[in-house]
Amino acid sequence: MAIKKIDIKPASGKLGILTPGMGAVATTFIAGVLAARKELALPIGSLTQMGTIRLGKRTEPRNPRIKDFVPLAGLDNLVFGGWDVYADNVYEAALQAKVIDRGMVEALKPELEQIKPMKAVFDKAYVRNLDGTHIKSGETKMELAEQLMEDIRQFKSTNNCDRLVMVWCASTEAYTEVSAVHESLDAFEEGLRNNDPRIAPSMIYAYAALKMGVPFANGAPNLTCDIPAMVELAHLMRVPVGGKDFKTGQTLMKTIVAPGLHARALGVQGWFSSNILGNRDGAVLDAPENFKTKEVSKGNVLDGIFDADLQPELYGDIYHKIRINYYPPHGDNKESWDNIDIFGWMGYKMQVKINFLCRDSILAAPIVLDLALFLDFAQRAGMRGIQEWLSFYFKAPQTAPGLPAQHDIFKQLSKLENTLRYLMGEDLITHLGMDYYEEFEKEYAALLQADA
Repeated sequence: MAIKKIDIKPASGKLGILTPGMGAVATTFIAGVLAARKELALPIGSLTQMGTIRLGKRTEPRNPRIKDFVPLAGLDNLVFGGWDVYADNVYEAALQAKVIDRGMVEALKPELEQIKPMKAVFDKAYVRNLDGTHIKSGETKMELAEQLMEDIRQFKSTNNCDRLVMVWCASTEAYTEVSAVHESLDAFEEGLRNNDPRIAPSMIYAYAALKMGVPFANGAPNLTCDIPAMVELAHLMRVPVGGKDFKTGQTLMKTIVAPGLHARALGVQGWFSSNILGNRDGAVLDAPENFKTKEVSKGNVLDGIFDADLQPELYGDIYHKIRINYYPPHGDNKESWDNIDIFGWMGYKMQVKINFLCRDSILAAPIVLDLALFLDFAQRAGMRGIQEWLSFYFKAPQTAPGLPAQHDIFKQLSKLENTLRYLMGEDLITHLGMDYYEEFEKEYAALLQADA
């Protein structure tokens, strides 16, 4: 029997998507949506637009597109805005990023050049390899947060938006850990008023968004909305949050390959990962303090799939090494190499080698779209706080305190799909399938009895 359908508000009117950071990822995302509107390109890689979902039994031909099953905002109803440390409009920024062919950028020029970034909140202590000039000034971090809130109000009013979401698309910040200022909303707001150096710019954006009732997703490995203060604020304001770090490139491959090795109970001795990329993200990650933030995010993925405590014979001695190198000639085209030392029956050793030549922003752009649409959907469905069902999109999924993250991409997809089924009043699918064979056994037994 189908479960009760949740009351979900309609996706009426315009949805504004705000991105702190309007560089390679954000401009590629915006250009891709505009190209899809004009039927110049397909939104490939977007689960909401291209993905299907099975409903009911396998014998039923019910496999709609997700966008036709779930009441999501339509691409024609999206409005774009954001902040950046550089003043270039999105047309200029897209040309600078060199992700999309110039011919396509020119075809979208009238729309792209109308989108201009607002001045950003910037702290060089968190991103020392950038020299932003298009930045806000204020006496305190609380004043900067209030300026962001005013930006949000003005954007919503000017663009006649009914709802807003915010997705962090800016650079990776320097590594930081949870401290006293992050432990409660009161402590955090006191820290904003006192310019506490442990409050990063991304946290100020998250705070401003949540205070304005705007869902927030963190696309970088920063400590941002995954602190007690932000979770408290999200529940107080009844707003969904999710993070962190878009699952693209090498980590995407890891979460596809590692579950396969684990499923076959093959041992893993070592996993060496190396990357080169030359975009703004690569320049930022050239600083050791920023690389550490990324390293921690990427490094936890294998721990969540290969459990050394449960299977020490197979995974007790894994050596996992990650390298990221800035290489300007590659631009946004990231290249990754993985050497995986595995062992099988009777301990015999084998190797897997992966060379992935990917386009970082091309893989990230559809994630921005899906997160924006799903967070808006979650808000209209009355969901608040951490949205673990969106782990599918993140390297380091945010979970409830003390709850281990699920990193297996196939289990993450199952969780996402079952969440959609649950919210839409459809039966959950476990893939058990015993009922088919129980019915077959009854029919077969009846045939045998008739023959006798």
